[in-house]
Amino acid sequence: MSAKILVTGSAGHLGEALALALRDEGHEVVGLDVLDSPMTTVIGSVADRDTVRRCVEGVSGVLHAATLHKPHVESHGRQDFVDVNVTGTLTLLEEAARAEVDGFVFTSTTSAFGRALTPPPGEPAAWIDEEVPAAVRNVYGATKTSAEDLCELVSRDRGMPVVVLRVARFFPEPDDREDVRTAYADANVKANEYLHRRVDIQDVVDAHRLALTRAPELGFARHVLSATTPFTRDDLDELREDAPAVVRRLFPDQEAEYRRRGWEMFPGIDRVYTNARARSELGWRPRYDFRHVLDRLKADEDPRSPLARAVGAKGYHATPWGVYTS
Repeated sequence: MSAKILVTGSAGHLGEALALALRDEGHEVVGLDVLDSPMTTVIGSVADRDTVRRCVEGVSGVLHAATLHKPHVESHGRQDFVDVNVTGTLTLLEEAARAEVDGFVFTSTTSAFGRALTPPPGEPAAWIDEEVPAAVRNVYGATKTSAEDLCELVSRDRGMPVVVLRVARFFPEPDDREDVRTAYADANVKANEYLHRRVDIQDVVDAHRLALTRAPELGFARHVLSATTPFTRDDLDELREDAPAVVRRLFPDQEAEYRRRGWEMFPGIDRVYTNARARSELGWRPRYDFRHVLDRLKADEDPRSPLARAVGAKGYHATPWGVYTS
């Protein structure tokens, strides 16, 4: 059954992917962004109440992906982050509640966990699920967790179903750390990350669609989205000290394929995201995990989903700015 759905951030990486997938299913998509794009139908800010009010008219659901990201921390002021990530989210929540939408999905980030992602030296790798408290380390994480709190507040006060999705890495751009870019090929980094902190954009889109469908029965919920990790809590001590040994044990064919490519596994892994709650409560079945990546690499095929290849890289800035460019 087709529906009218608002997608914010429609000119961005995830926003375009969401809009494409929804349109392919026959839904009417209202795409809101400050930038024009093939998926944008309304140019404007999520913080502009009049614009938002027009956009939510007649929609049954909202997928709120618009945000200032971590790469904007050095190019934008803290007030910019508050205006977009906090005020913009509150405006959308209030107008969506006024319009009595059936469901609201907020795209958050695993950066909300902040300092909890990096345990002190000598400690095991962190097991990251929805029960881990936020310990923000920058304005990006601070504003996203504030927006999450507003999602819960408006959901409880107004009875609007809201699902918060804390999404792991899915950006196609190179890593923002120079030491990582110097030590590893970009594809090597991304393949490694599917073990513990990366997710394909197709799986992210699937989770958003499921969250919108399940929102009315969930009321308010928060889920971590990452590729299904092969690790368990029993691996955490060894992962921090000798990740290659754990990976060799679980994937006996990994070492030969990496040697063929001149790649290396990370010597240690400091955190592991678990998606168990999202799989259980949303019925989510992510398809792109490390086993998939390794099999595609062995076949000399691109491990990314067709959607990831179609959307490509968007960048974060209109003009060159450090690692993240247009």
